Amino acid sequence: MDLPQSRGHHRAASQRAVRFVLAGMLTSISVWIALLVLAPYLRSIQSPWDSLVYAAFAPTCHQIDSRCLHIFGHPMAVCARCLGIYLGFFVGSCLFPWLATWPLRLPRPRTFVFFTLPIALDTFGNMFRVWPTPSPVRLALGISWGLILPFYLVPGLTDLLQRPPKIFSLK
Repeated sequence: MDLPQSRGHHRAASQRAVRFVLAGMLTSISVWIALLVLAPYLRSIQSPWDSLVYAAFAPTCHQIDSRCLHIFGHPMAVCARCLGIYLGFFVGSCLFPWLATWPLRLPRPRTFVFFTLPIALDTFGNMFRVWPTPSPVRLALGISWGLILPFYLVPGLTDLLQRPPKIFSLK
């Protein structure tokens, strides 16, 4: 049985872990989004580094020009859907402290299905050429899906950080 003082200490440690995870996620996603904007800027000034930034994002996105938003007269380093996911992830991470429940719990599976179904249907519809989707809709679907991802990732990473490391196991 936990003593009240012990529960309070555990909660404070959990809150520190959540702050640490959120700070890392917000820093990482901010740099990621900045690089997405940097790629077309570098291309607009004819920098030799633009290809490197675009190449860094190539494994994560198809980068089809007609599906990308353009800034500085050039396509961003990812398509509108991927950009939406990253922007939604950033916003969801910012909202997490105000919307998360305590103790941290994963949202219900039906919540994940509710947010995933529209983007999955649209992706498959596009992949099998059933319909084309304009970039603003792709962006909106990406944002809506990206918004929920921190609510799964933060509890998982926080839990992982709070577990004692196991180097060897005899089980």
